Amino acid sequence: MKRLLAFIATVASALALSGCGYNQFQQLDEQSKAAWSEVLNQYQRRADLVPNIVASVKGEANFEQETLTKVIEARSKATSIQATPDLVNNPEAFNKFQQAQGELSSALTRLMVVSERYPDLKANQAFRDLRVTLEGTENRITVARNRYIQTVQEYNTLARSFPNNLTAMVMGYKPKANFTVQNEAEISKPPTVDFSNTPAASKP
Repeated sequence: MKRLLAFIATVASALALSGCGYNQFQQLDEQSKAAWSEVLNQYQRRADLVPNIVASVKGEANFEQETLTKVIEARSKATSIQATPDLVNNPEAFNKFQQAQGELSSALTRLMVVSERYPDLKANQAFRDLRVTLEGTENRITVARNRYIQTVQEYNTLARSFPNNLTAMVMGYKPKANFTVQNEAEISKPPTVDFSNTPAASKP
């Protein structure tokens, strides 16, 4: 009889947890973790490209050093932040992370725009290959970020909806940090580049 009661209690508990979204929390939590890992993979892929891009640009005479320096500094700042899975549970740390990645995006975009003024650099096959690879990586980052945004929105909606919010409270499921609209707008904004004070690109 005791075993039967224990079995019934276990089944009842499982049904109660399922009805309150427990299984859904588990599923969405795993999906968001997988999506976040892919975001980090693509950001790391971009960071690994930067040294080669910088090396290629350094070979161009009179290239705008301020632009190059900003890329180097932005990469250093972005890679100095320890991007762990727990980062998404810390809104302040997550905000610093996305700001740093946004600065690197802007610095790289400016570098690509400035490079248009240097025919020799544009004709350099190695640089052209790196540029294509960078563009592909940026596209992958966008896809990975959008996937993460979607999974987190689903998770957070579940965590805030009744009666699932009670399950979230009991089990310690807190809303996850997400990429902000302001940050998205800043990243997508094209840089302003003034060529009037830059050195001539053509060689005598």
